[in-house]
Amino acid sequence: MSTTATACPECDGRLHSDGTETICGECGLVVGEDALDRGPEWRSFADDDTNPKRCGAPLTRSRHDRGLSTEIGRSTRLKGRKRRRVARMRTQHRRAQISSKTDRNQVYSFTEIRRIVSALELGDPVREQACTLFESAQDADLLRGRSLEGFAAATVYAVCRVNGVARTVEEITRRAKADADELRVAYDALNRELGLPTGPIDPRSYLARFTSALDLPREVEAAARELAERADDEGLTVGRNPCGVAAACLYAAATERGHSLTQAEAADVADVTPVTLRSTYHELTDR
Repeated sequence: MSTTATACPECDGRLHSDGTETICGECGLVVGEDALDRGPEWRSFADDDTNPKRCGAPLTRSRHDRGLSTEIGRSTRLKGRKRRRVARMRTQHRRAQISSKTDRNQVYSFTEIRRIVSALELGDPVREQACTLFESAQDADLLRGRSLEGFAAATVYAVCRVNGVARTVEEITRRAKADADELRVAYDALNRELGLPTGPIDPRSYLARFTSALDLPREVEAAARELAERADDEGLTVGRNPCGVAAACLYAAATERGHSLTQAEAADVADVTPVTLRSTYHELTDR
């Protein structure tokens, strides 16, 4: 609330500007009202240090044109010849947005990436990085002779690996149009040609998600994390499926603390066979 120097015409009281109204602080008379927003057109964001001013929607890497395209809308007020003319303009405008095969591949693949990320509930940062990685693969001419669907799934998997997000190949292929072989071929090309900063998968990254899916208490997860750390120190994780190691550690921790958990339930959550779980479990108990 700001104070003005103008006096009230009724009681000579002081006037105050409150929102869009100018009122008298003594008698409450509304002297004037201005509903126009006379502030700037840009919005300021406290977490944006580089450019706090913008107009329109923000740029995004998940669209081939960075989200700068325009659309010709539809109106029910247009009739006859003018309506058909606008419809032809809309068709030509839509065709002109995709001017090359490169753009067409990006539109198709980015749509597939957005669908996979949404189905896995991974969030916008993973989507943006996956689209950027796909564009890098396209610039490096890695798509020739390979599946677009496979590269879309492989970029999502690669971003998860780089950021330590626990997602398996089977989880991604269940929601993607590509199969596991297409994903692995594309991921091998990405890893080999682009030098992705990926290392061995830590079984501990799966424990929180598996614990939540099995509805186990936090103490079991903490004990399983200690077992996984010991298994890593003793070299038991080398050459083994990290999901199977995580499931075996959870099963061992739950068994030690008297929680009812079967090997089949733990193996099903980790998407491995009970045989894989048992082999790791016996190694853990023997050590």
